[in-house]
Amino acid sequence: MNLSYDTGWLVFGVLFRTLFRLRVYGSKWVPLTGPVVLAANHASYMDPPLIGASTRRQIHFLARASLFRHPVLGTLLRSWDVVPVDRDSGGIAGLRTILERLAAGGAILLFPEGTRTRDGQLQPARSGIGLTVIKSECPVVPVRVFGTYEAYGRHYRVPRPRRVAVKFGTPLDFAAERAEARTCSKPRLKELYQEIADQLMAVIARLEPCEDVARFPAE
Repeated sequence: MNLSYDTGWLVFGVLFRTLFRLRVYGSKWVPLTGPVVLAANHASYMDPPLIGASTRRQIHFLARASLFRHPVLGTLLRSWDVVPVDRDSGGIAGLRTILERLAAGGAILLFPEGTRTRDGQLQPARSGIGLTVIKSECPVVPVRVFGTYEAYGRHYRVPRPRRVAVKFGTPLDFAAERAEARTCSKPRLKELYQEIADQLMAVIARLEPCEDVARFPAE
């Protein structure tokens, strides 16, 4: 980690553990070195820093390209090596940057659902993460966040002090799908992208926290 990221990691770690009583499970499944994709459900703006604070290695987050135009915020995002994504261009430049970061041994956080949930429930996955998985040749660690919708979902303007948790699952390699992608037709390739995305969401859905935080009451 660089100094800027390390400082943010410490600040967010203290914040989440004191105000939101963060608990982390399975962080051992995140490799400390080498390329890896973290695939998580998305319930709140809190999710990226929460997941980042839950693992000791630096994570490359994604953010709208327009945010980089802000003098202060843009400088901070660049210091954290955040990947700019321009949705108007179809995300091609963002995908290229993601693959470059992975090729350099980085860790990328992606949300298969594509956007935050509106009702607190897991949403259908979009095929984009399947494309990244096929192109990257690296392990994929499923991640599930709990409590962030209750703490800072779309229906809140400011965060509320609710309990949150992060659980990491065992890495997936998608070796069979990658092998098929090398020779299959373009229509089948598009199907593979969606199948991978669906598999990831199914695995994420099966991740449950330990019994002591299985439920998050609205305190």
